[in-house]
Amino acid sequence: MSDITEIQKMLLEFRDKRDWKKFNNPKDMAVSLVLEATEVLEHFQWKSNEEVEQYVKVKKDAIAEELADTLNWVLLLSHDLGIDIVKASKKKIKANHKKYPISKTRGVYKKYTDL
Repeated sequence: MSDITEIQKMLLEFRDKRDWKKFNNPKDMAVSLVLEATEVLEHFQWKSNEEVEQYVKVKKDAIAEELADTLNWVLLLSHDLGIDIVKASKKKIKANHKKYPISKTRGVYKKYTDL
């Protein structure tokens, strides 16, 4: 069993024991995913690069919790929608290789449509 599958199983067991599936429709799960992602972003808001470097040293565990919350919503939503998230991620990485060939993008920060 992969780590992703194991985490999904743990999340489903947690949710099912609390009878929360009835609250987990795709729209509300997507909203929750975005809300958790903004909680990650909140850690970095208004900080310079130097401040972020120091902040992360002190708040790494809190940031990790928010990242985990975000991942957990991705895993639950992908499960409920019948999406193999590992397969989808690998497919997306391959697509990005084509969109962003090294010969055009190395050291360049542009969207693929502007290359």
